[in-house]
Amino acid sequence: MKSRFGPFVARCPAALLLVICACSVFVASADAIAAPLADDVSTVLRTAQRQFDAGNYAAAISALQASISQNPSGDIYYWLGRNYYEIRDYDNAVASAEKSVALDAKNSLYHQWLGRAYGVKADRERSFFLARKVKKEFEEAVRLNQANISARRDLEEFCLEAPWIVGGSKDEALAQVNAIADLDPMEGHLARGIYYLRTAKTQELAAGEYRLVLAAKPNRLEQYLEVADFYIRQNQVPNVQTTIQAAAQVNASDGRLAFYRGVTGVLANSDLSMAERDLKAYIASSPDRSDWPSHASARVWLGRLYEAEGKRPEAAEQYRAALQLNPSSKDARARLDQLEKSAR
Repeated sequence: MKSRFGPFVARCPAALLLVICACSVFVASADAIAAPLADDVSTVLRTAQRQFDAGNYAAAISALQASISQNPSGDIYYWLGRNYYEIRDYDNAVASAEKSVALDAKNSLYHQWLGRAYGVKADRERSFFLARKVKKEFEEAVRLNQANISARRDLEEFCLEAPWIVGGSKDEALAQVNAIADLDPMEGHLARGIYYLRTAKTQELAAGEYRLVLAAKPNRLEQYLEVADFYIRQNQVPNVQTTIQAAAQVNASDGRLAFYRGVTGVLANSDLSMAERDLKAYIASSPDRSDWPSHASARVWLGRLYEAEGKRPEAAEQYRAALQLNPSSKDARARLDQLEKSAR
């Protein structure tokens, strides 16, 4: 291949040295620029993740937005989408997640969170078109990373909950349960428990799966909390207490334990002053995020506590606060309506 510098260099040999020097300076300058840019991206991401963990989503969004023009990376858009998701700005969550996938189409996590963003948007808009895209993204997340158990759980639950017209299928859900069990028996028990609960199987079948989880004494707090959620729904106070005590052995400082202790107190209708302190402490000190018990839920439990104490105005106040945080909370709406009817 001919050099475009050829004729000029032939006429002036000294020019060759100048060209080489110029190119060397350019390469060195490019390297010098690239390193700070990479460092800047890492710094922005670390800062945004700290803000995300603290529940300071607006600050994280500002930091990430400021970085986009210079560093439009998949990670930047992924975390931007995660933060928009937490503040329930699902249009921007979808837009950001779509950009992360466009920049790195082989990233399983990006596809999984795009599926989640499509999911809440589809639910709000009652959109079959978006619902089909949810399944497509979860399937792609699993295809790209067969070991992504979280994506498999998302796909399982979609197949259990969605109507067949948009891809719901109990057989496909069971296939994911079996695949999860092959990857991690503990997670398999949890996935099978959900399968039994959502397919009109007996509660005892699900309970058996959760007992197997507790018997294995897992070392992940989230696995205990999922079992606790089951026992709370079944109003099985002793089992909730046993599960939370076991969870505390794994990580006694985790902020979510305050929520579960408070709920246990309300269910048991005992030591309500301590339960009130726990629930208020959870609201005050824990981020309101989609993968933790919501602050709206904590306020509903506070309302139930105040009802048990005969404090009806305080209970109504908590239900209203819960509805401000989550207008679609059926539990808060039903309990507030019941209080207001009985007051007439």
